[in-house]
Amino acid sequence: MTTSTRSETQLRDQLCLLAASLFDRGVTHGATGNISARTADGGLLVSPTGTSFGRLDPDRLSRFGPDGRLVGGDPPTKEMPLHTAFYDTRDSAAAVVHLHSCHAVAWSMRSKVDPDNLLPPLTPYSIMKLGKVKLLPFFLPGDGAMGEAVRALAGKRSAVVLANHGPVVAATSLEAACDAIEELEQTARLALLLEGPPADGGFNALTDNQVSAVVEAFDVEWN
Repeated sequence: MTTSTRSETQLRDQLCLLAASLFDRGVTHGATGNISARTADGGLLVSPTGTSFGRLDPDRLSRFGPDGRLVGGDPPTKEMPLHTAFYDTRDSAAAVVHLHSCHAVAWSMRSKVDPDNLLPPLTPYSIMKLGKVKLLPFFLPGDGAMGEAVRALAGKRSAVVLANHGPVVAATSLEAACDAIEELEQTARLALLLEGPPADGGFNALTDNQVSAVVEAFDVEWN
């Protein structure tokens, strides 16, 4: 087995292992969500259409060549436009994860949110791992317009949430992408737990100065 073959085998195994971890802990469910990773030759490994994160087969992952053509495995997720939009607009993207996670979807359905900065600054960690999260409008599942909406951001967001649908995160590795999308889901969960302000006027989010300090200290993309 060559080094490149061994590396791809490890990547396939890691993708399935991390996906199963998300599924087993209830971050995603059923046959929802999709995940992809950049291969050493510039191609992609992608979860096939209609598959569950809990039961991915490393040998059946959709395999795209560097030219974007499907060269092996099962047919890919119908959300490929989302994945390719992130890879094409963010040079640092080595993995993309899209979930239908419950709390992030619920938060996207609130009528009073900032679509340019969806998550309230409750902890420093969502800021560090995600930067500003953009709320995108509702699209039909599989609509190529979702990818165009991501492209319109010109690489300025590593994380978005599709309204009434779910979050999408790009990162520099599979592990980083999974960690970041979990941070997004847990921040949305925190926000929902704190919703319904008590008589004293609500919860104590980070101040603008505190947010700025986190952004500067951890070199966060924030514009």
